[in-house]
Amino acid sequence: MNHIRRGAGRPLLLLHGIGGSWRSWQTIIEDLATEREVIAVDLPGFGNTPPLAGPVTIATLADAVTDFLRAQNLLGIDAVGSSMGARLVLELARRGGVLGAVVSLDPGGFWQGWEIPVFYHSVAISTQLVRALQPAMPFVTSNAVTRTALFAQFSAHPWQLPAHVALDEMRSFAHAPSFDELLDNLAYGEVQQGAPAGSINAPLVIGWGRQDRVCLPRQAPRALAKFPDARLYWFEDCGHFPQWDQPAETVRLILAATAGQEFRDADVARRPDAAAHKPISAVAVAAGVGALVLGGLWLLARKRAE
Repeated sequence: MNHIRRGAGRPLLLLHGIGGSWRSWQTIIEDLATEREVIAVDLPGFGNTPPLAGPVTIATLADAVTDFLRAQNLLGIDAVGSSMGARLVLELARRGGVLGAVVSLDPGGFWQGWEIPVFYHSVAISTQLVRALQPAMPFVTSNAVTRTALFAQFSAHPWQLPAHVALDEMRSFAHAPSFDELLDNLAYGEVQQGAPAGSINAPLVIGWGRQDRVCLPRQAPRALAKFPDARLYWFEDCGHFPQWDQPAETVRLILAATAGQEFRDADVARRPDAAAHKPISAVAVAAGVGALVLGGLWLLARKRAE
């Protein structure tokens, strides 16, 4: 399993979301590495790690991570997961004996009813557009308006996302061989099992962005119902990826939650004045969305013609 290591101290594992890679953590990895030895992996079928030989599910990915940790003599490591990776760390915490303290950021898998097809089709359509736009992706991610249009579902203020981070994520999305199978499994496959109260002894924190448009905030109580030993932390002015929208706050939460000591939410938040965020106008975003869609349709038409 391809991985990178940064810093020194007690080891800390980072697991990315669907379509991502270890680079999904670029916005916070160096800050975490000032206090911890950070180990960020490419999960099987993503980044530079080959796909699994068999089915790609949360269960088989959890098995693969467990095997990796055992081989690296890292069983019991503290861990942070994002999106699909957030569900993965919950599954590993539920199994017991694999992880220490856990921080789960906007976990998938707690949708119900109409939320399931909305999640599946919105992400699937976005991915098709991303694949079609690959030739133009350096321009799309370098421009604040088109970057905002492209990441509007995933970030509360995508115009602030560094261009190189956006480009790396879109490259990874487009070239991940396990993406389609795992997306189908997340939406329509195995239902996430819970852990009875008192069964998880290590610290467990579930963080959720108030403006998450992928895993809706209404799903947070369902996650807590299945993992009653968890503590819920809300990120204000934050979409699906707290490490992008609120990187400093995310670092503080991770370090506080994995320190094994009580902490106050207010000490983690330390939120700046909301006026510091300068949003792009709705007209500009609409124009960017239109340009992206038209460009994607044109590229798809060209490919079919060829």
